[in-house]
Amino acid sequence: MNDNTSLIKIITKDFDIPEQLSESQLKQALVDAFSYLVDDDFPKLIQILYKADVDQYKLKEQLENTEGLSSAEVIANAYIERQKAKVETWKKYSNK
Repeated sequence: MNDNTSLIKIITKDFDIPEQLSESQLKQALVDAFSYLVDDDFPKLIQILYKADVDQYKLKEQLENTEGLSSAEVIANAYIERQKAKVETWKKYSNK
């Protein structure tokens, strides 16, 4: 299973997205989802970020200091980064 497939498999636990997406399509789908959550379902947004173990302090700093991106894009980037870290950890320990 390649890294993108593993990443999508993790993300589909939180979001209803197709399993055959390129990384750019995945990012756009998440930006759209996070945009909706920021505007319309903030408690669910918090729940998803907590469940994914996205560092709230790092995210807050990124939201305050990133220019040229929407909040949804910053959140999506942080979420993807955290999920990729999980995939790397799983790969590291599953090969032993």
